Amino acid sequence: MEFTKITAPSLKDLFVQQIEEKILSGQLPVGCKMPPEREMAEQMKVSRAVVNGGINELKRKGFLEVLPRQGTYVADFSRNGNLQTLIALLEYRGNKLDKAGIRAILEIRTALEQLAVGLVIDSASAEAINQLELTAKKLKSTDSIQKAAQIAFQYHHDLAYHAGNTVLTLIYSSFKEVCIVLWVRFCKLYGIQALYGHVIHLQRLLNDRDKEGANQWIQHYLTETIEGSQQIYEES
Repeated sequence: MEFTKITAPSLKDLFVQQIEEKILSGQLPVGCKMPPEREMAEQMKVSRAVVNGGINELKRKGFLEVLPRQGTYVADFSRNGNLQTLIALLEYRGNKLDKAGIRAILEIRTALEQLAVGLVIDSASAEAINQLELTAKKLKSTDSIQKAAQIAFQYHHDLAYHAGNTVLTLIYSSFKEVCIVLWVRFCKLYGIQALYGHVIHLQRLLNDRDKEGANQWIQHYLTETIEGSQQIYEES
């Protein structure tokens, strides 16, 4: 049996975690001015370099805004945040999203998936479509929910790749963590075979190069997860 190396969080990571929790809990509301770096360093018993690095990280994640000669403020992360903000919010809530959050993600996914499928049907080689089918069939033989979510991501990422649109592939990659969270939830609620059923049905339509049927199927099964018989919304 092999064991992996155990690593402790850095001081910067702990700083970021503490400030994130205070912002997401409402202890530090939007628009609140943060104390000077020197003051935070003294209170938290860390160096100013740790505080400065943490502030830059929180700025990158959409939680803080640094205004020259004015100071650092809590940003309106719900309006101006980014994917890293969403991931931090998911982690804070224990990977729970409200219905509006799930709807927003799946509506974006519907548009991206329909675009990818259309491009694959129009221009992908028979070999590429066959490779997608081999990936899809891996879902049938796994009994691990986490592995099933990873396979589902690989399938959709490869779908974007074979669409021949580099930007589309990068967008799929950026949504990996969020999508896996939702696929895990789906499998816990409805089982891996239900996920396999979605993917293999789409694959059959790809094999037939049936663009209209594929688009209708994508719209159908993602709508079912938003507001139909296979919702993945959980009450908070």
